[in-house]
Amino acid sequence: MGVMEQPIFTTRAHVFQIDPTTKKNWVPASKQAVTVSYFYDSTRNSYRIISVDGSKVIINSTITPNMTFTKTSQKFGQWADSRANTVFGLGFASEQQLAKFAEKFQEVKEAAKLARDKSQEKMETSSNHSQESGRETPSSTQASSINGTDDEKISHGGPETAALITENDRLKTAVEQSNANAKKWETELQTLRESNARLVDALTESSANVESWKKQLNSCKEESETLREKISELEAQCAEASAEKERNAQLSARVQELETELQDKEQELENLRKQAEIIPQLMAECESITEKLQAADVKNKDLEERIGGLQADIEDSQSKQGNMKGELKKFMDILDGKIDELHEFRQGLSRLGVDN
Repeated sequence: MGVMEQPIFTTRAHVFQIDPTTKKNWVPASKQAVTVSYFYDSTRNSYRIISVDGSKVIINSTITPNMTFTKTSQKFGQWADSRANTVFGLGFASEQQLAKFAEKFQEVKEAAKLARDKSQEKMETSSNHSQESGRETPSSTQASSINGTDDEKISHGGPETAALITENDRLKTAVEQSNANAKKWETELQTLRESNARLVDALTESSANVESWKKQLNSCKEESETLREKISELEAQCAEASAEKERNAQLSARVQELETELQDKEQELENLRKQAEIIPQLMAECESITEKLQAADVKNKDLEERIGGLQADIEDSQSKQGNMKGELKKFMDILDGKIDELHEFRQGLSRLGVDN
């Protein structure tokens, strides 16, 4: 960048370049969003788009009136540069940034067109002036042929003729320079035409690539929908598998419980078998106990008979005891009477003794 170049617009974007081999795929020129600026060179009256990533210049594109900035998506745009023989692409963070960049591109493009028109006007003016000078030259030549040689003119015409010859030489030099400039401009014009043809081809190919990308995008969307449906089916199958696994776990737990219960029943059955083995012994013991009980019953009957006799004896003795109690009571009553009489007798004796 020259000292006279000044930035007129700056933004940030991801920079891409078209693959020079395939002319279809985009190759990232920057790993992240970088600064992209429009610069104006006042000395050359030209405009450039420049972007630098670190110390590497990744965009250095001079804008010409034939360039076109194309929006290929909501946040992506591109333009072809025939001088750099590539196509640049910019990915922006928002639609507004892309719109501002495209608007500035159009403004700079119009400015470049005006600058080119002014240059052509200057070139045409210089060319017309040179042609007029060329038309004047033959008359001078005729004059020299009529009047004699240049040396003769100098000798016969004086200072005015010498000035005309000097002016004629200057005009010849200007005509030659103008012719050289015209050839140069023709060469550059041919180069621009070829560049325009390449740009048209690149734009056509880019449009075809856009259509191809759109088809690929639609195909990818269809594949994505198919994959989503498959994922939904797999998720449903996974849910069914999970439910089936849970049911299997429940069944396994139930089977384990049943096995435990079966083992308990088998243990009870084994215990019953063992008890069945001792049933004959128990029956023999029962018979023995029954015999003992029968003998005990006989004894009980004997004892009951004895108890009945004893009860009769007890009742008899109780009856006798009652009679004895009655008699004893009578005896006690008689004894109490005799004691009272004796007491009275003692008191009488005591009174007699006191009297004596």
